[in-house]
Amino acid sequence: MYNWQLPDWANFTYDDSVIDSLIVNFALETGELKGLVDALPKEEQQDTILHFMISEAVKTSEIEGEFFSRQDIMSSIKKHLGLSSNVGNIRDKKSQGIASLMVEVRKSYSEPLTESLIKGWHHTLMNGNPYVNAGTYRMGEEPMQIISGAIGRETVHYEAPPSYKMPDEMKSFIKWYHAFNVSATDIKNILIKTSIAHLYFESIHPFEDGNGRIGRAIAEKCLSQSLRRPVLMSLSSTIEKNRKEYYEALMLAQKTLDITDWIQYFSTVILESQKSAKQTILFTLSKTKFMDQHESQMNERQIKAVLKMFDVGISGFEEGMTARKYVSITKSSRATATRDLQDLTDKKILLQKGEGRSVSYELNLES
Repeated sequence: MYNWQLPDWANFTYDDSVIDSLIVNFALETGELKGLVDALPKEEQQDTILHFMISEAVKTSEIEGEFFSRQDIMSSIKKHLGLSSNVGNIRDKKSQGIASLMVEVRKSYSEPLTESLIKGWHHTLMNGNPYVNAGTYRMGEEPMQIISGAIGRETVHYEAPPSYKMPDEMKSFIKWYHAFNVSATDIKNILIKTSIAHLYFESIHPFEDGNGRIGRAIAEKCLSQSLRRPVLMSLSSTIEKNRKEYYEALMLAQKTLDITDWIQYFSTVILESQKSAKQTILFTLSKTKFMDQHESQMNERQIKAVLKMFDVGISGFEEGMTARKYVSITKSSRATATRDLQDLTDKKILLQKGEGRSVSYELNLES
């Protein structure tokens, strides 16, 4: 039996003390993050916001098995924000849907959550997909099931309410959302409301496709609207690191109305996303300091390669920068790449790792 089949659906119960230990941490992380962002130059602030929007777009798609290049997503988001008229060729047009959604979610964070807004998001996400009725709730008698496994040996993980119930279910969801009032300083209830909002929407599963992406957008909106400012984090990046845990937590929560475990899980995801965002901002500050210190010591090729390393982010290049990668980035010869990399090492801008054919280089952020 699923949660929506239980007599008291959707009167969720929970022990809110399970997140007591998270509340102070979240408040501290949020305050510190805001201070760090405010300290960034205006251009760096804009780049940072773009980074999180791109990461969310890429990762929320990957969770659903769709893979877009960061370049396509970045070009699409810049296009929709009007940041550049020359954004380059967007190879995968489907990336424009998720990019547009990210822009709309951020721009409309303070607007009331309505059925029209959610349907509009879905239309934006699925616009151009001929196989999905974009912007309309699912219809028909076929059950909406979440399944896995080979044909003939499928495992049903969840079956959502029948399609004819969608209008009433979504009206109830919106009514619940507005009835759950929170103040901007009530961190506990902000985390609880956001956790329930995502679970509640995912349990209804109102659309033919795109429910996961819309559900995570609702979670972001709930956080931003409750805090009275757009959040700077990527929930999907944290979820995608352990997709299995996310789906297991969701599946268990959809079989009961006691969602204590779900609130603890999703609140932890929010906190981890906030911590990850702080590390990203600190990395951005390191980039600014690093370039101020070393840019005059580097030629154009070296600057291009170093900036590329920063663009990859905290995780860095897999196995570091190599001569082969340097050649690809700068379009230089192998000999020039080797000479440039050695020069950067001598100046302690890069640190050399390994020897011979396995040699690679990392940014020396302690310099």
